[in-house]
Amino acid sequence: MAEVTVTDMPPSEVSVEEVNADLAASSISTPEAVDESKKKKKNKKKKKKNNIKDITLFYPDGVYPEGEWMDYTQDFNLERTTDEEKRYLKRSLENATHWNDVRKGAEIHRRVRKNVQNKLKPGMALTDIANIIEDATRKFTGAEDLRTMEDPLSQGIGFPTGLSINHIAAHFTPNAGDKTVLKYEDVMKVDFGVQINGNIIDSAWTVAFDHKYDNLLTAVREATYTGIKEAGIDVRLTDIGEAIQEVMESYEVEIDGETFQVKPCRNLCGHNIGPYRIHGGKSVPIVKNGDNTKMEEGEHFAIETFGSTGRGYVYADGECSHYAKAPGEHQMPTLSGAKKLLKTINEKFGTLPFCRRYLDKLGEEKYLFALNQLVRQGIVQDYPPLVDIPGSYTAQFEHTILLHPHSKEIVSKGEDY
Repeated sequence: MAEVTVTDMPPSEVSVEEVNADLAASSISTPEAVDESKKKKKNKKKKKKNNIKDITLFYPDGVYPEGEWMDYTQDFNLERTTDEEKRYLKRSLENATHWNDVRKGAEIHRRVRKNVQNKLKPGMALTDIANIIEDATRKFTGAEDLRTMEDPLSQGIGFPTGLSINHIAAHFTPNAGDKTVLKYEDVMKVDFGVQINGNIIDSAWTVAFDHKYDNLLTAVREATYTGIKEAGIDVRLTDIGEAIQEVMESYEVEIDGETFQVKPCRNLCGHNIGPYRIHGGKSVPIVKNGDNTKMEEGEHFAIETFGSTGRGYVYADGECSHYAKAPGEHQMPTLSGAKKLLKTINEKFGTLPFCRRYLDKLGEEKYLFALNQLVRQGIVQDYPPLVDIPGSYTAQFEHTILLHPHSKEIVSKGEDY
């Protein structure tokens, strides 16, 4: 703060009474001023309420911000920077639409998670949390009602919102009627996706209110960024897994007086992403597994890691909520109800994952028998919750990256993680 110095002033000709009168007059608010003040406050409230809109209103030119860039670190990739401009311009022209769609999805993902992060607190029902995320995603993408959209597959939710708690590592979202409530002592993985023309952003983080879980979250977050750092063109997938495993297993976490080494969930992994396919065929392990398959230029990957205080191995258990149409050709189901449901799935989701709540929102009724029939015939794949041993805690962090010719783009990166 600056120091104020008092200097000699000539005596004032104004009386004390006049000064007091002027001050009193200046403090009186006219009715017009009061009305104007109320209008400003009302307008301010309106602006706060209307911050979730179709994302195109924020970017009228249709060009979306790039993610965070990271140089390739491998020796065999350094030569790519020597002819950078020529290679980049050529590839950029070929992939401009794809990259921009992905960046649009990433910008929506950042805005949606900022919106929900400001509201998360113990005592919230998981259904309410899922609705906050999904309603905002629908609004930002302009996909608020799949029943009235001209092209329901053009943009919207990429896959069901995962809200997996404690020993449940993945693939849990509440079905209708689920009363699960988020508690202060819970560790919750928030995993949701956004898709633009089938280009999917897959990104996740872990919520824990109690600081006793800090080391668990740190271990998994650092392991994920290690995986991102190691990723690159011509890199072997097993080498990425080995680096992730080394970082994660270097951490311990003390919970209620007991110390646990953080273990990678060895049968969970990241993956490449294809058009309208959340799992494109390549898996990015989080342990060394001997897979010598290499990453390739132009590929689109989700780098995700899971750490656990349990066995570090998950299995399917619990009521299923996640489904997706299986790849390949299939025979038409024989039951009329299954045929009708398959028509809805084809039109509204295609090969994108969906959950039972999405069918409810479309007005489908008494569809569970038909859905199970499609699963039994192999037309639809079910994805039950994946769990470690009860009493254990699991954490997850994930980002989507793009492998450009000269460097990689962490497209889903934000200020939060």
